[in-house]
Amino acid sequence: MIVCGDDALATRLATELHDVYGERVTLLAPPSRSFAAPQPSAAAARLRASALLGRVSAAMNRPDGADGVGSSGQFLLPVQEREAAEPTEEVLREAGAEQAAALALVYEDDETNIRAALAARRLNPRLRLVIRLYNRKLGQHLAQLLDQAALVAMPELESAALDASTTVLSDADTAAPALAATAVAGTSKVVQADGLLLRAVERTPPVRGEVPDPGLCTLALLSSTTNDPAGAEGSDSSGPQSPTLLPDDAAVTVATGRGTVVLEAVSHTGPPLPSRRLAGRGAPLGELFSRRLRWALAGVFAAVLALTVASTLITGDDPLHAVYITLLDVFGIGDPAVGEPTARQLLQLLAGLVGLALLPVLVAASLEAFGAFRGAAALRRPPRGLSGHVVLLGLGKIGTRVLARLRELGIPVVCVEEDPEARGIALARRLRVPVVLGDVTQEGVLEAAKVHRAHALLALTSADTTNLEAALYARSVTPDLRVALRLYDDHFATAVYRTLRAAHPSALTRSRSVSTLAAPAFAGAMMGRQILGAIPVERKVLLFAALEVAEHPRFEGRTVAEAFRPGAWRVIALDTADPAERRPDLAAARSYDSGEHNSGRSGAGLLWDLHPGYVLRSEDRVVLAATRRGLAELLGRRNRPDR
Repeated sequence: MIVCGDDALATRLATELHDVYGERVTLLAPPSRSFAAPQPSAAAARLRASALLGRVSAAMNRPDGADGVGSSGQFLLPVQEREAAEPTEEVLREAGAEQAAALALVYEDDETNIRAALAARRLNPRLRLVIRLYNRKLGQHLAQLLDQAALVAMPELESAALDASTTVLSDADTAAPALAATAVAGTSKVVQADGLLLRAVERTPPVRGEVPDPGLCTLALLSSTTNDPAGAEGSDSSGPQSPTLLPDDAAVTVATGRGTVVLEAVSHTGPPLPSRRLAGRGAPLGELFSRRLRWALAGVFAAVLALTVASTLITGDDPLHAVYITLLDVFGIGDPAVGEPTARQLLQLLAGLVGLALLPVLVAASLEAFGAFRGAAALRRPPRGLSGHVVLLGLGKIGTRVLARLRELGIPVVCVEEDPEARGIALARRLRVPVVLGDVTQEGVLEAAKVHRAHALLALTSADTTNLEAALYARSVTPDLRVALRLYDDHFATAVYRTLRAAHPSALTRSRSVSTLAAPAFAGAMMGRQILGAIPVERKVLLFAALEVAEHPRFEGRTVAEAFRPGAWRVIALDTADPAERRPDLAAARSYDSGEHNSGRSGAGLLWDLHPGYVLRSEDRVVLAATRRGLAELLGRRNRPDR
């Protein structure tokens, strides 16, 4: 397998494929000179690459298969590293793209990834492509184009399962739910793969005497609840204090006082709403016209109505004609009431006075409406009495996705961004989210964001030192503030978390590495299109995959209960569609009717909450929840006869 990238995600992905899945990996990265000083995070990732990859050779003689030895006992070659400024067609050919099984393009620049994907598809139509793109719509069109190109080049692929698939992922979309969940306890973790939606919910330990809702199944036992500042989160190693993935019923029963992650709901979603719908169709009336102006307009209207009624009673005119005459007098375009009764002359004078009062009201209304429309295009400032909100630092790729996620959850947000042309400024303006422009390390910027009255702080800028400095300063202002930091290196994130927890034991602290959150999903996609998604559980990751029973002898002829291996994998659903009508990509099977998922008929879709005694047959296709190493054992290509 070939991994091409220029940041920490590429290094982490190569390590994931080698250490967890036991694959032979070639890492293609720019030369050292391309990492300039303005990108300290990329340079740091580059320097750490040798350390991450160097431990492979040191672990070649380990018998446990964790790093240097596969589960079948075969020794694995270390990750090969090549240098290239750009992934051109010639560079990809020299790296072995014509014989490779999968290629990951995880450069930060979308254009670079697209250009390399087109070249790789020409070199090898069978190559499985995993592409990192931030633009979702462009990613959908690109995946269809590349798959169509593979079918045109090799028509025989159409009859069989299309192994040369194209998967487009975004590290921002993968990491955003986990980062947003750190700001609010109990936030749902969602795996959304096209039409399939799986929601996992964190639940706090039940109160004594309370019977918890088990949901469809328990996916994990947490090392601590999200509200426990002294929790043991921060270690990816196995131990009594670390989270337990896919526990059995006995472990769930014994583990009292620990939070759980429960698979709560499965549904099918329609097409995503346009981004404009998030901000509403127009500004409300209260923002166009102030309360005083509305009262002034109401007073003028009441005066005109009173004059009309008086004119009708005095002159005996028709009400409609009286309204017309009164409005002419108000606007000063009626004939003078010379020679008419005194009452009519008095009414005309009063109408003229009302018209004089109406003129400044109309001018004020036009100015306020103009100001409101200008304000809609400008950035909002945090309101004076704002409290209980989330302060979001950084509106880059990650911050923009997290902002959208928080607004979907209905959580008030105040953003802080130094660059007025940042990617997320347009989204914040459209969602009418308050934004403070300035450097978070400068005095007064966090105060302007009302950090002293905030509920949580999410430091998601691209610089680790900026995030750490902002977190430390916010803690000095509000010691019990909930803080979550985005840090590139997972080991550094763990060290920061433990230090902040020790310094502020009464406050909740979380640290997250985007590359660590995203790498398992990218690695799973490189193993095949059957990977539906991934959810983070503290510092571990749980994957969802669709597998054919016939290809895995561990499942065929066994019951659902017998096929369950605690800590490795668990069957959570059965595809009841006829084998001839199944789509290669289960997540894209939108024709399934979720309302018939319990009917058991052909084409009915997915059957959830399976009976433990159901015997799995060779023609069945199942949906699994699996750990990284559990899925690697099931998908390990090194154990196949053709390799």
